[in-house]
Amino acid sequence: MACFRLNSLLLGAALACSQFALGQGASASRSQPPAWAKEVVWYQIFVERFSNGDPKNDPTPETMQPAFVAPPGWRTTPWGRNWYEPEPWAKQANLSWGDELGLRRYGGDLQGVLNKLDYLRDLGVSALYFNPLNDAPSLHKYDARNYHHIDVTFGPDPAGDRRIIASENPADPSTWQWTSADKLFLKLVAEAHRRNMRVVLDYSWNHTGVGFWAWQDVLQKQKASPFSDWYQITAFDNPATPVNEFAYQGWANLASLPEIRKANLTTERKWGRPYEGNLSEGAKQHIYAVSKRWLAPDGDPSRGIDGYRLDVADQVPMGFWRDYRTYVKNIKPDAYLVGEIWWEEWPDKLMNPVPYVSGDIFDAVMFYQVYRPARNFFANVAEAIDAKQFVAELQAEWNRLAKPYRYAMMNVSATHDTPRLLTDFYNPGKYKYQATPRDNANYKTGKPDADTYQRVRLYLMHQFTNIGAPHIWNGDELGMWGADDPDCRKPLMWPEFKFEPEARNNYQPGAKAYDPVGYNAQHHAFYQKLARIRQANPVLRTGDIEFLTATGKQLAYRRFNQQEQIVVLFNLESISRAFKLPHKARWTNLLEGTVINSDQITLPPLTGIILKK
Repeated sequence: MACFRLNSLLLGAALACSQFALGQGASASRSQPPAWAKEVVWYQIFVERFSNGDPKNDPTPETMQPAFVAPPGWRTTPWGRNWYEPEPWAKQANLSWGDELGLRRYGGDLQGVLNKLDYLRDLGVSALYFNPLNDAPSLHKYDARNYHHIDVTFGPDPAGDRRIIASENPADPSTWQWTSADKLFLKLVAEAHRRNMRVVLDYSWNHTGVGFWAWQDVLQKQKASPFSDWYQITAFDNPATPVNEFAYQGWANLASLPEIRKANLTTERKWGRPYEGNLSEGAKQHIYAVSKRWLAPDGDPSRGIDGYRLDVADQVPMGFWRDYRTYVKNIKPDAYLVGEIWWEEWPDKLMNPVPYVSGDIFDAVMFYQVYRPARNFFANVAEAIDAKQFVAELQAEWNRLAKPYRYAMMNVSATHDTPRLLTDFYNPGKYKYQATPRDNANYKTGKPDADTYQRVRLYLMHQFTNIGAPHIWNGDELGMWGADDPDCRKPLMWPEFKFEPEARNNYQPGAKAYDPVGYNAQHHAFYQKLARIRQANPVLRTGDIEFLTATGKQLAYRRFNQQEQIVVLFNLESISRAFKLPHKARWTNLLEGTVINSDQITLPPLTGIILKK
């Protein structure tokens, strides 16, 4: 029996980890993650597709401007409609599939989230991460019109909110008011806190949308605009010439997302690498004011959110992030800052998180770095690895992080930017590569098979018993499937809705085959059971880890502290395998409630078990 202990040193420096011992309280040091970060189960909400609690505020062609122009006959899409069936207005306008999806709206809103808070509490969720809520014309809201307001279609009075917004001077925080959508969001925060849930908001401080008030002023006044130095503008228009010379940098070369100007650069800016510099001072101060507004509404931190998820963090200079951490922690010391860092070289090399989680920038990153090897171990994929390789990859990631950062990580498996978890396991190709039927005609987008469901549940057992905070992408617990963006953003298949069958070979030629679509009660119950097991057993949140077996496709580890231990075992092989337990004792199967009294156990093929002494 092979045995592996997690090396607790960070890059060989024992002193580094000794300075970051757990259990020192929520605010032992502002260089450490907040104590609550390791305790939670995350649930990510994409509001437009989550739940429509108030049809009266549904998006209209007017609320989608200036970035989107709706064709004649446009309407919101019925919640249960076949995802792959083009809308009548799209057919009439002869729109491509991509253009249609950019214009589709389903009407999800904050009232829908409020209506589901008890569902989330019963699921075992204790922290909510919201995709952007800022006022924006798109469904995803990364193209802000206003950073400092909640989107008008997420609240009860879009027309009234637009009038309030128009009455302000957006450059002067003293004129900012609370719209009905803003107030509803603050109510949601209060209701979440009452249920002991934390709330984190997603923002991109790297770019705005073309409807953003400062950008509109630049378009009108060009270099004379007081906001002309906020953006990465390469040329202004010369009014003496008949052509428009205005040019600027958009994020990922997208003209719809003008970039905020990077200032005082001292190192080379390269995609997927940290670089030194800051942001334009005017934009920076506006970002500070917006951040404070949600952290401490009207100066009261008890009414505010609990942190920020920071989009495309590698695109923003490190000097800004250091200043931003200091600013946020001065307002709310136990606020959580989690950065999105992802690809250094897509699709093969993920970024090194160490520069971002060493005490001066973020408390965590979205930890794709441990999901990819887990997929390669638990799923039946082309880049499969065995248990020994899996353990080695986990330890390589953990050993370069100080202990509190390992435990505070947001352990994602699927998000708004990836295939859904079930679909990712169903397809054997490389992670996040050609993961749509547009890129790969053989990519499977239909309902996954039984083997996939079983493998995903084994992975979930690992995710909820592993170091770091588990994360659920909204709808995964309902049994949803879908390819990479945009197919991972279907409206959630709540049990109260009837859904049309969905074509499983939606882009392939020939006769169509259809899958029934609907809520999967068994899958939901499994998520619920795992979340409750984690809640009920602190050792799964704060205990040490020791790998007991890593042979072939057999894996076993224990989570332990001085008071208790839990052993987790997996047999992913095609025949039954016997596992030696740490010692003979009375062990409770936490998934089934049964008891064994032994020092060994035999697991059938493709099964796992969670045992507590």
